[in-house]
Amino acid sequence: MKTKILRILEKNSQISTSEIAKMIGEPEASVVKAIAEMEADKVICGYGAIINWDKVTDEKVNAIIEVKVVPQRGSGFDRIANRIAKYDEVSSVYLMSGGNYDFFVEIQSKSMREVSEFVFNKLSALDSIQSTATHFVLKKYKDNGVILEDEKVDHREMLEI
Repeated sequence: MKTKILRILEKNSQISTSEIAKMIGEPEASVVKAIAEMEADKVICGYGAIINWDKVTDEKVNAIIEVKVVPQRGSGFDRIANRIAKYDEVSSVYLMSGGNYDFFVEIQSKSMREVSEFVFNKLSALDSIQSTATHFVLKKYKDNGVILEDEKVDHREMLEI
């Protein structure tokens, strides 16, 4: 039951518990209890909206930073990942495998200058950081499973020559 609830909430976190109960064929009280338990156990860590910032007048710069670190004795990658995650600018931190870097860090800022200042003054200054590579997101097409813009239809007429 919990997995079904999670899949529904992942697609629409604003759906009511009564709607979820109908969808999975369970009493609403059971759904409410299951959600409360998953929130307490940090299975559900929060609820949010997926925003297409390209349609908002506030300018936002999204950057993806590859980070190479030296793992720390006794805590491996966890201690440094937790330090990076505490910065307000950071939206996501992932431990990676199979590449030339250890962490994939997503940040959002007001300008490219603020991103560079974050990397230079905060991220690169941390112990254990060997190198970083910053990539700026030019446009998002899909975010967290949601397509942000419908495919544009070309209304031009074909000319025969």
